[in-house]
Amino acid sequence: MYLSKISQELQLISKDTIDKVFETARVEEVIGDFVQLKRAGSNYKGLSPFSNERTPSFMVSPVKQIWKDFSTGKGGSAITFLMEHEHFTYPEAIKYLAQKYNIEIEETITTDEQKEIANEKESMYLVSEFAAKYFHNTLLNTEEGKAIGLSYFKERGFTSETIQKFNLGYSPNIWDAFTKEALQKGYALEYLEKTGLTIVGEDKQFDRFKGRVMFPIQSMSGRILGFGGRILSQDKKAAKYLNSPESDIYHKSKVLYGIFQAKQAIAKQNNCYLVEGYTDVIQMHQSGIENVVASSGTALTPDQIRLINRLTKNITVLFDGDAAGMRASIRGIDLILEEGMNVKVCTFPEGEDPDSFAKKNSFEDVKNHLENSSMDFIQFKASLLMNDAKNDPIKKADLIRDMVVSISKIPDRIKREIYIQETSKTMEISEDVLFNTLAQISQKEIQELGKKQKEEQKEKAFEVHKNEQTALQNSVDIQYELEHRIIEILLLYGTKTEEFEDTMLALNENGETVEVTEKKEYKVFERIFLSLQEDEIELSNPSFKSIYEHVIEHFTQNQSFELDAYLNSLSVDMAQQVTSILMNDEKETLHNWETKQIYVKDKTKSVSQYVTETILTLRWFWVNKIIDELKQEITPENDNSEYLSTIMDYLGLTNVFSKKLGRVISRHN
Repeated sequence: MYLSKISQELQLISKDTIDKVFETARVEEVIGDFVQLKRAGSNYKGLSPFSNERTPSFMVSPVKQIWKDFSTGKGGSAITFLMEHEHFTYPEAIKYLAQKYNIEIEETITTDEQKEIANEKESMYLVSEFAAKYFHNTLLNTEEGKAIGLSYFKERGFTSETIQKFNLGYSPNIWDAFTKEALQKGYALEYLEKTGLTIVGEDKQFDRFKGRVMFPIQSMSGRILGFGGRILSQDKKAAKYLNSPESDIYHKSKVLYGIFQAKQAIAKQNNCYLVEGYTDVIQMHQSGIENVVASSGTALTPDQIRLINRLTKNITVLFDGDAAGMRASIRGIDLILEEGMNVKVCTFPEGEDPDSFAKKNSFEDVKNHLENSSMDFIQFKASLLMNDAKNDPIKKADLIRDMVVSISKIPDRIKREIYIQETSKTMEISEDVLFNTLAQISQKEIQELGKKQKEEQKEKAFEVHKNEQTALQNSVDIQYELEHRIIEILLLYGTKTEEFEDTMLALNENGETVEVTEKKEYKVFERIFLSLQEDEIELSNPSFKSIYEHVIEHFTQNQSFELDAYLNSLSVDMAQQVTSILMNDEKETLHNWETKQIYVKDKTKSVSQYVTETILTLRWFWVNKIIDELKQEITPENDNSEYLSTIMDYLGLTNVFSKKLGRVISRHN
């Protein structure tokens, strides 16, 4: 959720609607739906929803209409809270608030083609949402639904709350019951067919999911994309499970069942349990384990892994106790490793699966099993395949090579080396042999090793040179230069996708506060937008402010960014300013920036590092201005406790910035 995915939806929302949402939404009301807030002077405080803490450091200001989480540095408006906490896109956050405050969404379309595409997709969403409500109502309020569908779910052990949470339903065992109802309600047959809910023949139409219990499949933001249906009759010719066909809104390789219900728990627990089926997800949720999703019986895909990657770097794959099934499923592990994620595996006793195990055991027992039985993929492969290979040298060699192939998929060289050492111990084979095998699989690894060492030496030399230049820093207008650099970054790299580090405070097993770092992908402009929102930063230079607002709006409303076309869309004055900024980049050198206390790496080497250090320096500078302004409010005759408390919180943030920048920052006066 972040401003991450540029969506067609934004082009449908008019500026008047967006303005009305910003004017109406109250940050304390929006956040109050998710965080328990208590009055603290003129503000509200609560426990951070982004980290595990015992002392409240999450502040909401009704006067300024902003929030600040001092444990993580996050902050901003009601919109950015929804993007951070609910993982909404920008358009999804706008629509959520519009619905909350009963604001009618006015649409604006630029071309007939866009309108046709948007209307078609929206119609398919509306049909799917109607179907979900129809199936749910049929389950709960009809004799057939209660006798067959509801009885089945109750037999599985699902409570009424669970049935409601997952919007479970039932499709009547009549050929066209749903289709007739939808047509009578005014839904077009064209969209019933395109969503796959209705199969249209030459002279008749009938329901795809006739006589099945229904599992709605939702997007991360909660929209109904499609359905899974399980037949309850003994008809051997019919498939046990049936999914919606591929459509403009449903691509099974890009969705995960349960992601909507699990997203907050995944982000908070910093781990995602991956299972196979719908009932596995539902039963685990009911047992209290909510950070769980399913691939819905399909082979795991890179798109599904990247969906989880938006929320966490850690995946634990839960396998049934069926060895043959496990062998068929371990291919997905290599895909997870390729995406740079950390993967563990947890198996259940023979004859058990996540559904049956969660149903039979208490929350504590399930939790303990998941924690104690999870193993890394090396241990898992060895334990799974070693029995077959132990008396056969050829099979054992193939198994070892299979492990090294998996290790070669890991992008991080340090992790690869650790896993080679682990494999060496587990399989009783020398590390040298394993490293030679790894080199054969990936020749370029050895070549890059020397290059990396040279880069590290250059890096150290750069740091020494950087420190020598700090004496010249005070003669420069820091804020002007930083804002200039922000605009330059947006114009040069705005739509580039980069991996950024997020750092937060959490409690370890001993109750000590420690820093936890996780990596997430953002587009550069998204990262800048969210970061500046965290401290309610507005660029002070009028020209930069104007360009910033214009280019951010352009990025959020367009799929691509072509500089020539963008310049042509600007006024003559703004086009000249943009051109001047871009040309300025050609003549400046890094050592000039070091004299201005702006320490950034070579942009061509690490755009994410360059962006992060620029933003952190600007945020550090801005927070110190806030501290100075708060100090001005302190007077001997008044109660200054609230000001002093806020100053201490912001001073804590400057320490966070110092650590992140990797240097000691001296304040400007």
